[in-house]
Amino acid sequence: MDLRPLRHSRDFRWLFASGLVTYLGSMVTYVALPFQVAELTGSFVAVGLIGLAELVPLVVFGLWGGAIADAVDRRRMVLVTEVAMLVLAVVLLVNALLPSPQLWLLYVVAMLLAAADGLQRPSLEAIVPRVVAHDELAAAGALISLRWQLGGIVGPALGGLLVAAFGVWSAYAFDALTFLVSAMALWRLRAIPPGEAAEPASLRRIAEGMRYAWSRKDLLGTYAIDLLAMTLAFPYALFPFLAEDLGAPWALGLLYSAGAVGSLLATATSGWTSHVHRHGRAVVFAAIGWGLAIAGAGLAREVWLVLLMLGLAGAADMVSGLFRMLIWNQTIPDELRGRMAGIELLSYSIGPTLGQVRASGVAQLTSLRVSIVSGGLLCAVGGAALAAALPSLWRYDARTDPNAVRERTVRAARAAAEG
Repeated sequence: MDLRPLRHSRDFRWLFASGLVTYLGSMVTYVALPFQVAELTGSFVAVGLIGLAELVPLVVFGLWGGAIADAVDRRRMVLVTEVAMLVLAVVLLVNALLPSPQLWLLYVVAMLLAAADGLQRPSLEAIVPRVVAHDELAAAGALISLRWQLGGIVGPALGGLLVAAFGVWSAYAFDALTFLVSAMALWRLRAIPPGEAAEPASLRRIAEGMRYAWSRKDLLGTYAIDLLAMTLAFPYALFPFLAEDLGAPWALGLLYSAGAVGSLLATATSGWTSHVHRHGRAVVFAAIGWGLAIAGAGLAREVWLVLLMLGLAGAADMVSGLFRMLIWNQTIPDELRGRMAGIELLSYSIGPTLGQVRASGVAQLTSLRVSIVSGGLLCAVGGAALAAALPSLWRYDARTDPNAVRERTVRAARAAAEG
């Protein structure tokens, strides 16, 4: 892999280390929380409601967090929210140790974690173009993706082992420890102050960002296609029940990890992506591939085949993510980067949240398998329809797009001035 961002940017190294550690812990909790709800209730809907509880905080605080990211020191913002999530992980730990854990508290903490994540993520995303050279953004995106993949592979597997061996309390304890280590890494970042012309966060500033996104139909398409794919074909809330249906409760952690394994393989073989310039078409094809692979997982009856299909889905999702990140980082002006990162957060966080609700609701009304297969097929059809409805996404070419050309020029001039 291209490791230049790690070699050339001290701040990116600390960001990478922090994200690697904290995401590992978050993925452990990602397994433990739905497992605990399923254990307490035995209900598809109760598990799916975790996603619904997270929805409103993500919408409200994701947009507000984007406006804040363009108005304050981004380092301070990510550090404060990291400490807040550490406290919430400790609350989950204490609740799990009670003789009778409180179900309502799990939903409240899920909401608060979503709010903190919504406030933090835009600042994290907006830091990257400030600390990484323009021609190294693609490499930085791949490294960030690698960080997610490693956490996505090891975290769920470790979460499954901790839950099985010691109980859910051990997973929450591990998550709290990772938040502490991550906060120490974020403390080492240099200050990332806003521009001189930055204004305080406000509804007007949020509206400005949304108008900019609406004016860029290619950009809008990257948000919309990811939202569609995740809403229709994100059955992860059903994995505890899928493991039981397969007669393999031991495979629960593997089901959560399989997509990350596919993502890792896609990243490790991603050299070909540097020769692709029509990023919009790559995003569309990858979304269709994700849907078909999820449908295949729903049809498969053997554990190994389900894992293979989920791995293919993860690879397709990673290809989509790499090209969407390139479009975002190479075309959005710095003064709008925080607010656009807030909208990005909504597109790739609300989708899975709605997807859990959709998958669990359809499973309750029909069956486990019908829910997974129908979602995957609808995703494939919907991805093709969206590409036809937004031709600017389909036509996007990084070599000639005026926004990409402008940002290359602006950032080259800024780098020369700083040099």
